[in-house]
Amino acid sequence: MPIGQGLLNEFENESALTRRCLERIPEDKFDYKPHEKNLTMVALASHIVDMPEWGTQTLDTPEMDIDPETYKPWIAESTADLLAKWDEHADGLKKRLARSTDEEMMVPWALKMGGQEVFRLPRVAVLRSMIFNHMIHHRAQLTLYFRLLDLSVPAIYGPSADEQPVK
Repeated sequence: MPIGQGLLNEFENESALTRRCLERIPEDKFDYKPHEKNLTMVALASHIVDMPEWGTQTLDTPEMDIDPETYKPWIAESTADLLAKWDEHADGLKKRLARSTDEEMMVPWALKMGGQEVFRLPRVAVLRSMIFNHMIHHRAQLTLYFRLLDLSVPAIYGPSADEQPVK
């Protein structure tokens, strides 16, 4: 099986689970954050929504250079906005993974901050760590926000205290 196909299968599953979490975000809780060091719920969700687009950029470019002085993250204005952008970004990554080659998956890719290299890894490693694992990590944070707000936590890899897995 080509590397991209394996990643596509994984991302399709994780994408559906992530969308289920995003659907549950109530707009009246957008500004909630459990601690002063945490992002607001909408900032955290918006960050998650951007990750599939970063995956597409990883496959289409040799590097990403973020200027910390000028970078301004996208922040959703509504739950519908989150879902529309998620669907756009997730669909774009799925299409890009489907047509990727093993050769391009092994090409080194770099993340830079203000011109300084943070890391350089094969694209497949970037997709797995900076995109997939990073997205799953923040999705878990989002479900903790749900629990702290007494919102229903979706079943993800098994039942939650609120629901059984989707069949």
